[in-house]
Amino acid sequence: MQSHSGEQTSSFRAITAAVAGTVFEWFDFFLYGSLAVVLGRQFFPPGHETAALLSALAVFGAGWVVRPLGALIFGRLGDRVGRRRTFLITIVLMGVSTIGIGALPTYAQVGLLAPVLLVTLRLLQGIAVGGEFGGAATYVAEHSTPARRGLNTSLVMGTGTVGLLLALGTITVCRHLLGEAVFEQWGWRLPFLASVLLLALSVYMRLHLAESPAFEQLQREGKVARSPLKEAFGNREHLKAMVLALVTMTAAQGVVWNAGQYFPLIFLQRPLGLDVGTAGKLMMCALLLAAPLFPLAGWLSDRIGRRPVIISGFLLAGTTLLPAFKLLAASVRPALSFGPALALLWWLSLPVALVCGPASAYLVELFPTRIRYSAIGLPYHLGNGWFGGFMPLATAAVSAHYHSDFAGLVYPTVMALLCGVLALWLMPETRHRDIRQ
Repeated sequence: MQSHSGEQTSSFRAITAAVAGTVFEWFDFFLYGSLAVVLGRQFFPPGHETAALLSALAVFGAGWVVRPLGALIFGRLGDRVGRRRTFLITIVLMGVSTIGIGALPTYAQVGLLAPVLLVTLRLLQGIAVGGEFGGAATYVAEHSTPARRGLNTSLVMGTGTVGLLLALGTITVCRHLLGEAVFEQWGWRLPFLASVLLLALSVYMRLHLAESPAFEQLQREGKVARSPLKEAFGNREHLKAMVLALVTMTAAQGVVWNAGQYFPLIFLQRPLGLDVGTAGKLMMCALLLAAPLFPLAGWLSDRIGRRPVIISGFLLAGTTLLPAFKLLAASVRPALSFGPALALLWWLSLPVALVCGPASAYLVELFPTRIRYSAIGLPYHLGNGWFGGFMPLATAAVSAHYHSDFAGLVYPTVMALLCGVLALWLMPETRHRDIRQ
């Protein structure tokens, strides 16, 4: 009994440390997105605010597009040398890149070199995140009992929301202390530079992580994959599972997440005209209220299955995104109605939680331990990075082209419905699979 209690305590500490480190990594990643409007003015030619915003959103998307590359690099490493060591590398790469953005010269100082350096560091951030998720989902799942796997891994998916919330909170505090003019001039650098503290804390925590028990078992039995990428892509069943993960979930997962939790921040500012402080406070309140939805969705998937929860999220997103954004615009114009706006922002987070809460468990359960880190990363980051990463840019660009605030929302609506229908047809139920086989 004592041994079992000690094992539970060890697993709790490992899961807590892994989730906390991933929160810090998403905090770093979303600082850029939260300051896209400001960074557009700092790093791109002046004179055309819409073009500067679209350029900043394109760089935001670039960080998502390279995530599959990070998944390949660090997935192989994680399956070869272990989850813990790989975790340490990804957090250091993310921290250094984020601190670097805070120290960059602006367009006014060095001209076109400024956006080039910004893109370079943003790509390094994307590579780091690409290596992070597969490892975090794998590590937490391999420390979880089958009855709590959906709940525990939902915490990994919720780290994106918490990271964005912390990023917005840090920015709001800096704006309040410095004032708008000072923040616009140089204060925007402080949240990026403050990442040095988070980097130190994250490295300390990850140095004290124990290795995944499933990976340790592979090491003891001498069954660690020699060429995990070759095994993952050379095996027909594994390749089929990766395609299945992409078309039934990950292709639209990032689209739904961005539509519900990031794009509203941009939408509130342009075209609705709220100042960045008011928009940020609204989003912070909504994200704080939405955070418990992720473990609730994960817990529900442990009870009734991954499939019905994920499909419900896609169908809810596909049928309510456009009406919700129209109601949001009506609640802001001509005067902000804080309560209805907050309720609508919370509603936009509900399908996000239903889709993303069980997502980690579903992906983990599709692949065997030997190649799990490698196999999870590519379909997850291909779908989230390529389809989801450019969602804010594509939506804003289409809306600008058609001179309509809502025209671009066709993209996330169609993607959510398409994935929902494919999931109804193709998605297997994975809840009862033994992930150690």
